[in-house]
Amino acid sequence: MNFLQASEPIVSQRLESAHASRLDRVLLAHGGGGQLSDELLAGSILPRLGNPLLNQLLDSAILPALGAERPALTIDSYVVQPWRFPGGDIGRLAVSGTVNDLAVAGAAPVAIALGLILAEGLPASTLHAVLDSIAATGAEANVAVVTGDTKVVGRDQADGIYITTAGLGRVPADRQLAPQRVRPGDQLLINGPIGDHGLAVMLAREMPEVQSVLRSDVAPLAGLVDDLLAAVGDDVVFLRDPTRGGVAGVAADLARDSGWHVTLWEEAIAVRPATRHAAEMLGLDPLEVANEGKVVAVVRPAAAGRALNALGQHPLGQQSAVIGCVTDPPDGLCELHTHIGGRRIVHKPYGEQLPRIC
Repeated sequence: MNFLQASEPIVSQRLESAHASRLDRVLLAHGGGGQLSDELLAGSILPRLGNPLLNQLLDSAILPALGAERPALTIDSYVVQPWRFPGGDIGRLAVSGTVNDLAVAGAAPVAIALGLILAEGLPASTLHAVLDSIAATGAEANVAVVTGDTKVVGRDQADGIYITTAGLGRVPADRQLAPQRVRPGDQLLINGPIGDHGLAVMLAREMPEVQSVLRSDVAPLAGLVDDLLAAVGDDVVFLRDPTRGGVAGVAADLARDSGWHVTLWEEAIAVRPATRHAAEMLGLDPLEVANEGKVVAVVRPAAAGRALNALGQHPLGQQSAVIGCVTDPPDGLCELHTHIGGRRIVHKPYGEQLPRIC
């Protein structure tokens, strides 16, 4: 069975689960990457635009092979407020997010297309700072902006600057990273502490008077992922960047789409003290908060040590850890083993906890 065929039951299940979705109007939470986003996709978008490539709902579409490689294509939009936050800005976020969506598909980035929507009255200094950040992050990720478009709208139609980026990458023809390859015994790894991005943006927007050392983790991960794949190769079976919905969303999706039981170990999932303090203050679960410089990797058990070593050699992976595993039974559930010995089912977040964080 090829990957396109294997993906069809997953999409059918999503369509069936959302058949009763009553979308009278779009809510802010429909853009949050949680269960309501799934309902919007399954109830409105896929019935009208669905096709074998789109129905896979991957971060990047893997197109038919051209010789020894397959093109990968991704697109995303960025509306974060404020446009600058501790650790980054909308320009760094846009390039990093696009590069990372390609990287977790196993693709090396080739080029980026850039779309700008600018509000009338935007200071030129702001535009220049964002463009400089885009250029610097592109250089860091070894990818350039090769085409683009700019629109200006009335000052009452938008606030500041919005960015859309499309990324083109190339994937070796024999590389396949998919939930269908996951099996019991596989290990879940992450390259460092979680929750920094979403909470750094939230504090900067809602509580600018709060002094904190918390900074976004936003970074392009193509080099890190390339090192991992070079060291472990086909023993890497799945990659995903835990952006909206956080680690909880990725793990819950992995369990559902693979059909296996996914176990997370709370004590192994690092959270910086400042991040934990901010989450407690805001009543949020770090597992559900977005990250922009993290990747969750699923590897074969015999390769976990080599994978950790490869990640740890990279500046963005020095705090990498094994945070869970895949087990029987084939129930499609994700479970968290807490640090006090308890156990609870991890669900994908329902809607948007922290709007405008990407």
